[in-house]
Amino acid sequence: MKIIDIANINTEKIETSVLTRNTYISTENMLSNCGGVEVASTIPTGKVTSFCKDDTLISNIRPYFKKVWYARYNGGCSNDVICVRTKSKVCMPAYLYYALCTDKFIDIFSASSKGTKMPRGDKNALLSYDIPDRTIAEQQHIVDSMENIYAY
Repeated sequence: MKIIDIANINTEKIETSVLTRNTYISTENMLSNCGGVEVASTIPTGKVTSFCKDDTLISNIRPYFKKVWYARYNGGCSNDVICVRTKSKVCMPAYLYYALCTDKFIDIFSASSKGTKMPRGDKNALLSYDIPDRTIAEQQHIVDSMENIYAY
């Protein structure tokens, strides 16, 4: 199933004045290799993209660093972070996250990058990426297995 059929890129904005260093995500405080996030060192002023619990956030700068995070709470993220939100009941949010943490996805997304110093992934390549089509029961089994391995 293609991501465009099961998810959207969220572009809703939120004022940074309602965020804390714990609820603001940027490429700087996302950890490589799907390693999670750290507390942000600073928060910009103005508006940023909002995210909700169960969204998948992907750093759009240097995608080969594999900075992908599954949101466990609501917050806001920099414009250099893509917020992917499931829109279909046929795909569990956590299953989408694990599908986007794969080397296959990162390689394809990185190959779509434009720029040399700070390459940025192509959102159209992201949306056209095909993840394995599984039943909800199979997705749940995969998610449960992964969460047993990578306890948060």
